[in-house]
Amino acid sequence: MLYRFLLTLLVIDCVVLILAVLLQSGKGGGLAASFGGASSSPDALIGIRQAGNLLTTASWWGGGIFLGIAFILQLMSTHTSAPRSVLEKGLGTQPANVAPPPTSAPAVPLEPAPTATSPATTPQKGTPATKPPASTPKR
Repeated sequence: MLYRFLLTLLVIDCVVLILAVLLQSGKGGGLAASFGGASSSPDALIGIRQAGNLLTTASWWGGGIFLGIAFILQLMSTHTSAPRSVLEKGLGTQPANVAPPPTSAPAVPLEPAPTATSPATTPQKGTPATKPPASTPKR
């Protein structure tokens, strides 16, 4: 709530600051007049101090308020619940490498399931269940 209010105030101040700067009249040529020889008096390099009018005052106040609100909003946006270190990332409701609590029924049956074998695949008495590997002649 406060963050949105300050953000809205910052946008309004930004618009006022833009208007105050754009409506001001220029000093007269800027750097081109200083180095081009438009005026040879010493005040031309530094600039003549003019009386502060309403637009100049609005520019200074608008700039100061803009910087202040922007600084406060920056401080408000950094205070989140992000972990400060790698060790704090793993601390949650349940760590990732811990097994879940046991349930009432075991996950693996205690007795093996009966296997269904057909009479064609069962070995006869006296015959081995597997054939021995064929021997290869040695050279």
